Formats: sequence, structure tokens, C-alpha cells
Amino acid sequence: MDGLHQKLKRQHLLDTLFVGTTRFFALLVLASLGGILISLVVGALPSMREFGFGFFTSSEWDAVQGHYGALAPVYGTLVTSAIALLIAVPVSFGIAVFLTELCPAWLRRPLGICVELLAGIPSIIYGMWGLFVFAPVFSEHIQPFFIETVGRLPVVGALFQGAPMGIGLFAAGLILAIMIIPFIASVMRDVFEITPTMLKESAYGLGSTKWEVVRHVVLPYTKTGVVGGIILGLGRALGETMAVTFVIGNTFNISSSLYNSGVSITSALANEFAEAVDPLHLSSLLYLGLILFVITFVVLCISKLMLLHMQRNEGSKH
Repeated sequence: MDGLHQKLKRQHLLDTLFVGTTRFFALLVLASLGGILISLVVGALPSMREFGFGFFTSSEWDAVQGHYGALAPVYGTLVTSAIALLIAVPVSFGIAVFLTELCPAWLRRPLGICVELLAGIPSIIYGMWGLFVFAPVFSEHIQPFFIETVGRLPVVGALFQGAPMGIGLFAAGLILAIMIIPFIASVMRDVFEITPTMLKESAYGLGSTKWEVVRHVVLPYTKTGVVGGIILGLGRALGETMAVTFVIGNTFNISSSLYNSGVSITSALANEFAEAVDPLHLSSLLYLGLILFVITFVVLCISKLMLLHMQRNEGSKH
């Protein structure tokens, strides 16, 4: 009995230690998040006091005169991320559907590995490739085509007018799309593969086509995971630095044309943080970092609410 008592006591001690350790690591994550937020707020306070709400409405960024505004970087960040999502989501969906439903068995694994390897390429490599390889081809062959065709349309045409320089908001969005496609496609492929084979075979037995199976069986069953993969790609697009810095042009302006150069929050930080001598300049850069932190946090919260809403609706249907 004494041996059993000692063993139970030791197991209880180990269990308590395990619970305490996991709780400590969980709280450490929250403390790190809170520490980052507090440091950004403290660093941005001088800029907050100096510019107030006008920091969000001004596109002027003049380090010589000491005038700073966040409108151009925020605009560039949102536009490039939106372009990346508009391109990457359908392409990633097509890749995932092909790998899970259409690809021959002998090609499925090698092709899937290639897609996953693309996710491991450093962002600076994408940026260098975009500047030295993609930008010249884009300016000589692709941009003139869009200017002559889409650029002549009444409303949408304003987005595709301008000098074909090869760099700018549209080029940055394309590079971001290429970067996030492997992430979204990998997640979509994984969630598509968990669809029970019996459900798909039952649909095929009723005469459904492959598209009908994907639309009415696979997507409803995996829509939560699909949305999660898209949000993962969006988070990567919002926070990407070096690839965007190479091809966006790094000009603090706002233009209706996607061919004009621009700036994102991350590219502004990468270009100017090391050279910021004026305390107000450094504070404004930290303020931009705080804005990016808030944007990313809001996007993740919205995605979480969407996922909870979708799960709640699934439960109500059953």
C-alpha cells in the first residue's frame, strides 16, 4: 500500500508539473504578444501626439520637413494584398483540386512536394527574381498588352493605365500571389484529402461529374479549412517585406493606376528604419508597425469569427 501511495503521489506531482509547464508556455505567448503591443504603443506615442488622427489621412512623408502620414503605406499594403488574394485563391484552388481529384497517382506525390518546396523559398529570392527577371518581361510584353486591351475599358481601364515600368503595385501584388500560392494550395489540398471517400463515391454513383462532386461534396465538407488556408495566405501577404520592397517602387504616393509605383508598410520600414535619426521619424515608423499589427490582428479576428459562424451554421443544419 505504501508503494502504491508513493506511486500515485509521484504521478500527481508529475501531472501538476506538466499542467504548470504548459500553462506557463501559454501565458508566455500572451505576455510576448502584450509586450510587442506595449513597445509599439510606447514608441509611437510621440508621433501620435504630434499628428493625431491626421496621420491616417495624410499621404505626405517628408523626413526633411518632419511631416509624416500613413495613408500611402496603408493603401499600398491593402491593394497589394488584395491583388495577391484575387490571383492566388483561384490558382491555389485549381492546384488543390487537380492534386486531389484529377492528378494521376504517379504524379501526385512529386507535384505535391514541388508545391510545398515553393513555400520554403526565402522571400528575398522572390524579390530578386521579381526585379531582375519578372519586371523586364512584365514591362515589355504583359503591361503593354493590358494597356491596349483592358486599359481602354470605361471604369476598370483606369487601373491599367500608365507607363510600363515593370514595377509598381500590380507587380508587387503578382509577386505576393506567387509567394502565397504554395501556402494556400497546400492547406486546401490537405483539407480536400480528408473528405470521406464514401461521400465522393456516392455522388459519383448518382451520376455527378467531378466538378459537381467538388462543388457539392468536397467544398461544403472542407469550407472551414479552405477559409483558414486563405486567411493564412492573407497574413503572409500583409506581413511580407523584402519581396515587396524590391518591386513596389517605394514611392509615397496614391494613384488609381496599379502600374504606378507605391509603398507598403513593410517596405517603408525596411527602407527607412535603419536610417531614421530624427526621433519623430523613428516614432512614425513604429506607428506604421503598430498599424500593421492592428490590421493583421483585425483580419485574424474576423477570420476566426467567420469560422465560428460557419461551424455554428453547420451544427444548426444537423
